[in-house]
Amino acid sequence: MSDSILQWFKSFIPAPGNVDRFERMRSCAGSLFGILLVGLASYALLPRAVGTIWLIAPMGASAVLLFAVPSSPLAQPWSIIGGNLSAALIGVTCARLLHEPALAAALAIALAIGAMFLLRCLHPPSGAVALTAVLGGPAVHDMGYAFVLSPVGLNSVLLLATALFFNNASGRRYPHAQQSEARHAHQTRDEPPMTRLGFSHADLDEVLKRYNQVIDIGRDDLEEIFMQTEMRAYHRRFGQTNCEAVMSRDIVAVEFATGLDEAWTLLRQHRLRALPVLDRARHVIGIVSRSDFLLHAEAESHGGWSEKLRGLLRRVPFSHSDKPEVVGQIMQRPVVTARVDTPILALVARMADGLHQIPIVDADDKLVGMLTQSDMIAALYEKNLAATRSDLRSVA
Repeated sequence: MSDSILQWFKSFIPAPGNVDRFERMRSCAGSLFGILLVGLASYALLPRAVGTIWLIAPMGASAVLLFAVPSSPLAQPWSIIGGNLSAALIGVTCARLLHEPALAAALAIALAIGAMFLLRCLHPPSGAVALTAVLGGPAVHDMGYAFVLSPVGLNSVLLLATALFFNNASGRRYPHAQQSEARHAHQTRDEPPMTRLGFSHADLDEVLKRYNQVIDIGRDDLEEIFMQTEMRAYHRRFGQTNCEAVMSRDIVAVEFATGLDEAWTLLRQHRLRALPVLDRARHVIGIVSRSDFLLHAEAESHGGWSEKLRGLLRRVPFSHSDKPEVVGQIMQRPVVTARVDTPILALVARMADGLHQIPIVDADDKLVGMLTQSDMIAALYEKNLAATRSDLRSVA
């Protein structure tokens, strides 16, 4: 009996976190600068009359979300602005209409949650904003509806601005797009290749609908976690193959100043889809594909495709021209690259999303190979074939 009780108590202990030391320090530093800057800015901008509130306590809870979990749907810009303003408006209204503090506080919280669900701006600290509007004392009550814009609105905007700068400067994407559907490179109704064999977006939506609870993680993050877990399980079962093992090594490349006619000839001669563009140190600075030629040919002239392409490739006899003359003027950049030790499974999603080839670089970021869709298919086929043979031998 005592063991079962002990196990019951142990079930409340959180599992060890997977966040490293840098991320923890980043979150702490963001909250420090965020609250400090908001407090100082509010102090400088707001009147210094007796009873003026420069910084409200719920901003501390908002700071935890914006700097510690910036990818959460609860921490997005519309969540903090819409949630705090609507909650403050409801709180002030309840405080003015109801003279019983306990009833006004309870009603303010309930209505604030309902409004945030309706407006899709759920933000937990906004509940504290509504409570502050009711129980904040004479200083808050005397401000009336001005409390909604200042300090609530001002604090929210200043903290959000700090989060936008700090998160992106410290390597965290913010705001975090809450995508409902994956982008399709070809703009058709087909599901992207990665979802045709595994779980689909409709599958995930159906499960989330059945779950019927607010999940503190973005839908796109949740989908990415599932996909990475599938790849991890595949890697554990079939082993790891790095780019270095399957990449093409005899690379046809061009430089920034290579003429368009020469580059087009190389594409046709070697039957390639694209050419990496290198600087003199063999660093990849761009990539030029057949699609880039056709796109610029259409923009530069009129008539049939053959005439357009000849017009683009034809050299201009004088020194200055508005027409693109060299590869560097039509290449794509920045370029998606991978290291020689990158597992090919980590690149499956990018390849399926429309990339036909990825330049492979060494530790010095110098080009050493190209990984194409053909290389990827051959490697995955060999892996699955070897695994099938192994399973058949074990059964026999």
